[in-house]
Amino acid sequence: MYKDYFEKVKQAARLMTRLTSNQTADILKDLSAELKASIKEILQANQQDLDRMEESNPKYDRLKLTSERINAIADDVVNVSELPCPIGEVLESRNLENGLQLKKKRVALGVVGVIYEARPNVTIDVFALCLRSGNACVLKGGSDAEFSNRILVSIIQTVLEKNQVSQDIVQLLPVDRQATEELMNAVGFVDVLIPRGSQGLINAVRDNAKLPVIETGAGIVHTYFDESGDLDMGKQIIFNAKTRRVSVCNALDCLVIHQNRLNDLPVLVHDMAKQKVELFADELSHNKLEGLYPAELLHQATDEDFGTEFLALKMSIKTVASFDEALDHIYRFSSKHSEAIIAEEANTIDRYLNEVDAAAVYVNTSTAFTDGAQFGLGAEIGISTQKLHARGPMGLRELTSYKWVVKGQGQVRPA
Repeated sequence: MYKDYFEKVKQAARLMTRLTSNQTADILKDLSAELKASIKEILQANQQDLDRMEESNPKYDRLKLTSERINAIADDVVNVSELPCPIGEVLESRNLENGLQLKKKRVALGVVGVIYEARPNVTIDVFALCLRSGNACVLKGGSDAEFSNRILVSIIQTVLEKNQVSQDIVQLLPVDRQATEELMNAVGFVDVLIPRGSQGLINAVRDNAKLPVIETGAGIVHTYFDESGDLDMGKQIIFNAKTRRVSVCNALDCLVIHQNRLNDLPVLVHDMAKQKVELFADELSHNKLEGLYPAELLHQATDEDFGTEFLALKMSIKTVASFDEALDHIYRFSSKHSEAIIAEEANTIDRYLNEVDAAAVYVNTSTAFTDGAQFGLGAEIGISTQKLHARGPMGLRELTSYKWVVKGQGQVRPA
C-alpha cells in the first residue's frame, strides 16, 4: 500500500549525492527562516493536537510547541547548517605495495526511517540532520502529533521546491498502524530504522522490524550522591536533572545516596517540594524525610519504582551502604542512557567512569546535558543506547557509513 512512498524516496536519495555542502546549508537556512515566519500556523496546527490530549499525559509537554520552542528549533537548524558536511571525509588513506591507492571515505547511509511518538520537533531535527549528511528520510510520526507533523513537512517541502530540490527526499507516512508495519518491512527501500519514543515503541520496532535498527533507548537515569559528594553542588545538580524538563529521556529518575549522607537528604531534595516532585523513597530514606518533606508528596517505594522512566515530577530514592552497592543498583536498573556521580574522591570517580556502562557518564554535573545540541552536534536524531555503529547523541557523523575507493593503473590480482 505504501510502496510508492518508499520507491519515491529511494529514487530521490540517489540525487542527494549531487547536492553540494553549500546547497544543503542554504536550504537549511531557508528552512529556519520559514519556520520563524510560520509560527502562527504551526501553533494553530499544534493546538489541534493538544486539544486531543489530556494535560496530565506525560507526552503533553513533548507535544506542546510554543513560539520560544519553535524559534529554538529553527536556531538548531541553522546550527546544523553551519556544521561541516561529513560526506566525502577521508577516514583512512594508504598505498599498497602493488601500487593500488586505497581511501576509506565517509558516505551517507541512504534512506533513514524514523518512527516516533508525540515529538513534532523530531520532524525538523531528523530532516535537517539527514539533509546535511546526504540522506533522504521517511518519517512515521504518531497520531498524537498528526497535525503538527503535517504542517512542518509542508513547510519543508515548500523550501525544497523553492530550492529546486525533489520534495521526495522527505516522506511523511500516514498515522495508521499499517504504515508502521510496512515501514518496518521496507527491505530494499529503507537502509536503517530508528525508533524514538517509549520503551514499548522501541521494543516493538526492534522485535518486529526486518530492517537494521538503531535503538534510541528510553532513559532510566540515576545520579549517585557519594559519601564524598559536595552538598551545595549536589542539591543544584539533582534539582536541575529532575525538574528542568521532566518529559525528556535525560531527566533524573532515581537518586542513589550513600547511607553516611542520609542526614543531608532533606537538604538535597528540599527545593523539589516547590515543584511538587513526588518522592518514592526506600525505608531508610523515607524515615529520614518524614516530617521534613510534604507528606502528600512522600511515598514508600515499591520494587516497581526502581527501573522506571517516570517522565513526570516523580523520583525514586535508593539508599546504599557502599559504593559497590551503588554500582550494583545502577547495573541492575540502568537503561545505559545517562548516569551521574556527585563525588570528590578521585578513586571513586575513576571507578564510576570505568565501571558504569552507559552512553553518557557524568561527574559533578547534570544529566540534562545529554543532548545533541549541547554536545555541539547541532541537533540529534536520537540518543543511541546500543554499542554497534553509534552510541549516545547521534549527529551528522552517526548518520554516515563509509566505502573503500580503490584506484589503480591496470593492476590485476595474480592467480
